[in-house]
Amino acid sequence: MEIKVAIFEDNKKLRESLEQLVNNAEDMYCCGAFPDANKLMRNMQMANPDVVMMDINMPGISGIEAVQQIKEKYPDVQILMQTVFEENDKIFAAICAGASGYMLKKTAPQKMIEAIRETYNGAAPMTASVAVKVLQMFRSQSSNDKKEYIDLSDREKEILALLVKGKSYKTIAAECFVSVDTVKTHVRHIYEKLHVHSKSEAVAKAIHQKLV
Repeated sequence: MEIKVAIFEDNKKLRESLEQLVNNAEDMYCCGAFPDANKLMRNMQMANPDVVMMDINMPGISGIEAVQQIKEKYPDVQILMQTVFEENDKIFAAICAGASGYMLKKTAPQKMIEAIRETYNGAAPMTASVAVKVLQMFRSQSSNDKKEYIDLSDREKEILALLVKGKSYKTIAAECFVSVDTVKTHVRHIYEKLHVHSKSEAVAKAIHQKLV
């Protein structure tokens, strides 16, 4: 089964380059390439993607706003953010909005393809420099957060720890010797107990509250 990838990128040359890159990969194809997110819902319905590659800075609706709208309407769609600079506030905002991964546009083509595959499989790929900044932001926030009592079972803690490590549902199922559907059920319960709505929010709260 091929991965359907939609691209939102205002730079025409880069958009066409990404479209060609995706179409040249054997296990995916570009189902839509758009210069902005101003007709987001119509374009999403038309493209029906598995993974969205989203530019964070676009005219009109920003990439962060687009992530929020997509996750509200299409919660199962995975979103891989792209940017030129490692801007702390925008990185954090995109992750909290529901983005799965965060890559710099200068990332090598093969690594970008791998990031799309990882995003599709439920992982959270990040360029190394971005990952460092994310950890720094989480650590600084955790020192200010009030400790909450969250009653997670041992299995839920185990699965949450694997989510924090960026493991996909399939990998978690294999490591825990359970089905993918069982993992999804545990994740749903984790979300309810943490009062979050996405994997990114769950990971952030797990780190903030030192749950794993």
